[in-house]
Amino acid sequence: MAHSDEPDFDPAALRARYALEREKRLRSDGIDQYREARGDLAVYVEADPYAPAAVDREPVVEDVEVAIIGGGFSGLLAAARLSERGITGFRIVEAGSDFGGTWYWNRYPGAQCDTDAYCYLPLLEELGYMPREKYAYAKEIFEHSQRIGRHYGLYDRTHFSTRVSSLEWDDALARWHVRTDLGDDVRARFVVSALGPMSRPKLPGIPGLETFAGHSFHTGRWDYGYTGGDSTGGMTRLADKRVAVIGTGASAIQCVPRLARDAQHVYLFQRTPSSVDFRRNQPTDPEWWTSLQPGWQRQRRENFDAISMGRAVDTDLVDDGWTDIFRAISSPKGENRPRSREERDRVVELTDMRKMEEIRGRVDDTVLDRETADLLKPYYRVMCKRPTFNDEYLECFNRDNVTLIDVSESKGVERITEHGVVADGNEYDVDLIVYASGFETSPDLRRRTGVDVLGRNGVHYDDMRAQGLRTLHGFCTRGFPNLFSIGISQNAFSVNMTSMFDDQARHIAYIVAEATARRARTVEPTDAGQEAWAAQLTRPSSGGDGSGGFLSSCTPGYYNNEGRSTGTNSFLGAFPRGIGAFNQLLEDWRAAGDLDGLELIFDS
Repeated sequence: MAHSDEPDFDPAALRARYALEREKRLRSDGIDQYREARGDLAVYVEADPYAPAAVDREPVVEDVEVAIIGGGFSGLLAAARLSERGITGFRIVEAGSDFGGTWYWNRYPGAQCDTDAYCYLPLLEELGYMPREKYAYAKEIFEHSQRIGRHYGLYDRTHFSTRVSSLEWDDALARWHVRTDLGDDVRARFVVSALGPMSRPKLPGIPGLETFAGHSFHTGRWDYGYTGGDSTGGMTRLADKRVAVIGTGASAIQCVPRLARDAQHVYLFQRTPSSVDFRRNQPTDPEWWTSLQPGWQRQRRENFDAISMGRAVDTDLVDDGWTDIFRAISSPKGENRPRSREERDRVVELTDMRKMEEIRGRVDDTVLDRETADLLKPYYRVMCKRPTFNDEYLECFNRDNVTLIDVSESKGVERITEHGVVADGNEYDVDLIVYASGFETSPDLRRRTGVDVLGRNGVHYDDMRAQGLRTLHGFCTRGFPNLFSIGISQNAFSVNMTSMFDDQARHIAYIVAEATARRARTVEPTDAGQEAWAAQLTRPSSGGDGSGGFLSSCTPGYYNNEGRSTGTNSFLGAFPRGIGAFNQLLEDWRAAGDLDGLELIFDS
């Protein structure tokens, strides 16, 4: 994206506005402002409105080679890649009544993936499936999860509607006890945790939340029994209902337009506006699809990731809102490239500001009421919060039955009463409260997943992590043998998370297959291996990639630990050279064949 050096805005004034808006929203309680859904609030997490019936079976006691915890895309990919390496003695344990993970639970109206479906939906070549549109809606993504399950014969190897409560290492057996809420004891030689980085709904810690006499639920547990309709809309039972939506992240951006069509009135409580760029979805062109050559999906994913890291490519294969953002916040290429780090950061900041001016300009072009438009404008840098893309959301605020309520000055909703929501001293009587408050991102594993993990000598994973997380490549930790995690800690992050999960699943499947072939009793990192990896993660971040010092100046959100970033790669724990370099490092590590950094113990 080429621009003259002189901006048509005042950078100093924008910097000051960004700092002011950040300070306005910064809370002393950080992530503790959210409530864990336990006790009476557990229904927001554990209720399954989509299960056909409650599970009624006897507890299972069994021995398996591998237990895969979670049946979303990361769990499905783990099963697929293990199968390809001849490891088929696995058991998947999934809390939902079917596969899908995020896309089993997230069926709220308008739910859609904001990443190019040809990149996001995994195993398209293997299954020969053509997505219907460039950006798939939840129903199609859920159906694709089921398609993978059928293709790899996973249904008969899965315990559905079963929540894992604990993983406990048994040194005498050299196995993990996978215990569940149904009393199961699945004794697994290896465990692959595939619960996802954000899988457990969180609730805002608003006083009086339990006192509301109307109906309420989290977007991740949408109750169509109350609203009527389905994820496409048609919620006819809301025609005489007043609805409050608390939160303005990705799920609210998508569900509010559907609510606005169907409900009597919608009150949207906003602390921080999202950036809302164009979606421009379109049907898949069958002629283009049939022209694709073998290996096209990996090529497309790698092209997308290269652009995300600011690298020059001959062709932008994805060409969407994401790649437009990545180009906008990358340092210009060519002979005018800034020579010093300071000059580079200045140019990147200016291009970032230009992009956000464009986002704010779209608000002015769309929303008729000037006061509402001003409240909807995001004042922070592009990647301070996850960008959103939607062609219906902003138009909602031109409707008479939609009211935007700004709660930034009070740093959130004041309280919930029996009748509704109180903000800035005003009470809004409503029939339904929808919590669009996102998912747990706490470093506390028990809180984030609901699972206790006890390693060698009964050491709890959270106690270990409190002393400083140490891993090899982000997948395994000393003291927790034969346990591997697919996630985002201490490895490389991609906006297209399924490609990241797939590469991780391939790597973990390789280690499990090698340990099995070499007849190892256990495999875990060495201390030296963990220390060497930690050293590779301490390089300073380059600024505009969504981590490090950049995040510490951002408006509060889950990317920066609600404004409490330490100035390191806090949320992502990211490998600083990006996912392309990370995947090459893993490929070279596998090619060497010596399992450097791992310790294999054999039976005597």
